[in-house]
Amino acid sequence: MNDVIEKIEMNPVIAAVRKEADIEAAVQSQVTTVFLLHADIFNIKRLVEKVKSHEKNVFVHIDFLEGLGKDEKAIEYITEVIAPNGIISTKSGNIKFVKDRGMFAIQRFFLVDSLSYETTIKTVNNVKPDMIEIMPAVMPGVIKRICREVSLPVIAGGLISTKEDIIEILKSGAIGASTGSKELWVL
Repeated sequence: MNDVIEKIEMNPVIAAVRKEADIEAAVQSQVTTVFLLHADIFNIKRLVEKVKSHEKNVFVHIDFLEGLGKDEKAIEYITEVIAPNGIISTKSGNIKFVKDRGMFAIQRFFLVDSLSYETTIKTVNNVKPDMIEIMPAVMPGVIKRICREVSLPVIAGGLISTKEDIIEILKSGAIGASTGSKELWVL
């Protein structure tokens, strides 16, 4: 767990890869962490191995993985056979199962109103993921409040388009910012 956090602190920009064609740019960039936001049963192992071969941490967003079910057997297969550094999911059940298997778990939350904010705090306290990702990222005041209320690392993603967005996210207390904008992977 410390390795994951240390790598993000070394370079807080996280490459959020949505297309297989972008994996080369991610592994050649300065980022230390890659989120695979789209993959399938035919390419996931190869993509994870490619990222790891460049000594970067790689996380698979299990909710977006095509060709496998979203049940515990699929997650068990991902953790044991594919072996990423961790899993990302919006689903509390997936996060609990991944943590029980000893793998790093990042839970993603979408904040759209005060109810989703309150639900996020309650879920974090009940599920206890290793890290959370707040979306959209361009809400520095809300990120600052979340960072004060939870006792685990926070990253933010979504709608990041400039270096200034990343700076504001980090100033708000997040340890990292995930972005699909390749031009920001080289900061």
